[in-house]
Amino acid sequence: MFERLTALEIRNYLPHRYPFLLVDKIEKVILSSTSPVGDRIIGYKAVTQNEPYFQGHFPEQPVMPGVLVLEALAQTMALLVFYHIPNAKETRYLYLTGIDDAKFRHPVFPGSLLRLEVEIKKIRNLKFCVVETKAFLVQESKKELVAQAQISSALVSKEKKKI
Repeated sequence: MFERLTALEIRNYLPHRYPFLLVDKIEKVILSSTSPVGDRIIGYKAVTQNEPYFQGHFPEQPVMPGVLVLEALAQTMALLVFYHIPNAKETRYLYLTGIDDAKFRHPVFPGSLLRLEVEIKKIRNLKFCVVETKAFLVQESKKELVAQAQISSALVSKEKKKI
């Protein structure tokens, strides 16, 4: 189990690699006193001007695509789910099954720091999970809501099935 993760340690849990690994650091995991429901994780994504999508996503006024903000939140969710399942990386895939009530409140420009917050709302048999997510711009001592969504996922065994 982990409480904090560096960029290199995150690679031990997620299969993503550059340029699609969108979580740079996990600051902390906050556990509920009763069950995994209510557990939270806080992570960060530093948005640099060298991100490959800025070349084609409004080059005159580069902005991080909203779907990638959601992907960063989904990757943070995966880290929280894997926190509860020993050896999950070796035995299971985590697939995104839904995004509901997604809202984008503010654009994300190069040089931004995103704070990624995820809280488990439902979990069933450690196979299905629903979380509430929020992404914030961190500016000095304040934070501004950028995006929010309810994201669901399913854990699937890595065992090969006959077709």
